[in-house]
Amino acid sequence: MSEWTEDLISVEDAETLDGLFVQRIKRTPDNLAYRSFDRETKSWVDYSWREIGEQIARWQDALSHEGLHPGDRVALVLRNCPDWVVFDQACLGMGLVVVPLYTDDRPENIAYILDDSAVKLLLVQDAGRWKRLQTVVGEESSVRRVLVLDPGKEAESLAEKDERVRIVDSWLPAQGSHLRRRKGDPHELASIVYTSGTTGRSKGVMLSHHNMLSVSHASITVIDVFLQDSFLSFLPLSHTLERTAGYYLPVMTGSSVAYARSVGQLAEDLQIIQPTVLIAVPRIFERVYGRVKDQMSQRPKLVRALFETTVDVGWKRFLRQQGKTGWRPSMLLWPLLNKAVASKITSKLGGKLRIAVSGGAPLSPDIAKVFIGLGVPILQGYGLTETSPVISVNPVQDNEPASVGVPLRGIQVRIGEDNELLVKSPGVMMGYWNNHSATAKMIDSKGWLHTGDQARIDNNHIYITGRIKDILVLSNGEKVPPGDMELAIALNPLFEQVMVIGEGQPYLSAFIVLDGDFWPGLAQDCGLDPMKPESLQDAKVHAVVMRHTKDALKGFPGYAKIRRVTLFLEPWTVDNGLLTPTMKIKRPQVLERFAAEAQAMYQDGPAAGDRR
Repeated sequence: MSEWTEDLISVEDAETLDGLFVQRIKRTPDNLAYRSFDRETKSWVDYSWREIGEQIARWQDALSHEGLHPGDRVALVLRNCPDWVVFDQACLGMGLVVVPLYTDDRPENIAYILDDSAVKLLLVQDAGRWKRLQTVVGEESSVRRVLVLDPGKEAESLAEKDERVRIVDSWLPAQGSHLRRRKGDPHELASIVYTSGTTGRSKGVMLSHHNMLSVSHASITVIDVFLQDSFLSFLPLSHTLERTAGYYLPVMTGSSVAYARSVGQLAEDLQIIQPTVLIAVPRIFERVYGRVKDQMSQRPKLVRALFETTVDVGWKRFLRQQGKTGWRPSMLLWPLLNKAVASKITSKLGGKLRIAVSGGAPLSPDIAKVFIGLGVPILQGYGLTETSPVISVNPVQDNEPASVGVPLRGIQVRIGEDNELLVKSPGVMMGYWNNHSATAKMIDSKGWLHTGDQARIDNNHIYITGRIKDILVLSNGEKVPPGDMELAIALNPLFEQVMVIGEGQPYLSAFIVLDGDFWPGLAQDCGLDPMKPESLQDAKVHAVVMRHTKDALKGFPGYAKIRRVTLFLEPWTVDNGLLTPTMKIKRPQVLERFAAEAQAMYQDGPAAGDRR
């Protein structure tokens, strides 16, 4: 298509991440770079590459008075916005090491990271954020300067009481002198990204400029990204997938990025921004799928049949485009089905979506089939923070939705012991910060990084089959990977979160958090009061849940039988210590918190009615 043009910056021309941005300003200074919502004026504001460069220069002038030296660590706790980019680029351009932090992480974990990496300067969103951190970040901390982005009386009060605190508006000069262009070493440390581990303390992943640049460039050798593309950013920029693929990659391609106001306003922002590229985690697609499925269950049989026909014909059309099947007469129906059904759903995503990348966790093939059948081009990818992060992604023309794609250019993969996926990549981390033993466990003497994921490789496509550490071994010796079971059960809109347990036990059970929106209806259908806590334990409710669970697992092998469940209404969150900031369940912590409930499910064996 003639309107799609490329303007790619090579790794060699960029050299460093700050060099990449300087090159972009030179290439397309007046093109749209970023869009964000101004909460005061309640309007969207556009920024060109040149304007962002001018802001970076202001920050660099201010930072130069803080006594920082190349290699010093600086951190930020910000929601996605152009200021995130400006701060990151200003610091990288001065040889500083950026430590991104999650806005919803617990203060205790943030304090640990600040101390472990010896951060000297911290940028926070607002006064409230610093007040929460102040209780755990004492004056003896390595943090010498705290910058508060959002102004206000509370911020002014904090600045008066704590000599470390400055309000960004008054700290920045009115204008910057010039954007610094240094000749940095591409292989020097650029960032320390702390993994939100499901066990133990977070580990600091050391990533170089070249690590992230090489992965960004390798990604666009598999997926075409154009100057005219528009990204909608809503995954946290502290997440390496969003940072590499949703920030550095668009700088490399000259594409624009709009920052969503919030996940709650995502549906509206999709309509306004009309993105062509979307980077998401499976939970976003799972929620949409769950809502569509629930809505369809309440529609007349004819409407449900029309929807299912649309998905079926759309899927066959996709297979033909992939060269995997021939033409079918039913494909003649697509223009009509697209107009009547598919386009009405794709329009909810803005109507212009060209690519939707799903990463960070496994995406159910069933969900992928529905979206692809409706015309949403979902490409599943795979990676780790330790690999900057992308290892593989599905190409548009060779898309195997059940796989996590093909290795990016320059990345080697092989299957090791216990079917573990091993990787060699220019994106492989420099190591863990202050943790040589953990580095040695992750990267062997021959340079292979051990992912911890079990996989197989067919036709150059990688299929993740399990997680070595998450395998449950029942008392009869049978080994059960719980991940796929949990994913299948959680597809039901009734269920918000699921964790299958059974290590060392004779059968499998599950902790299930019910969706708060659906619980009142379920309780009333069972003749119960949803406000009474005992209703959650009623046998009629458990019978319904067990029936839904059985249906979700009907296509699984014989081992996949849940004999008992414990139900909850309070979600597992970052705040209560049961989720990581990347929304992964902390299995050991859940088991510890609900040890009594787990024990109760195994005291008398499965109930007679649960033997299935």
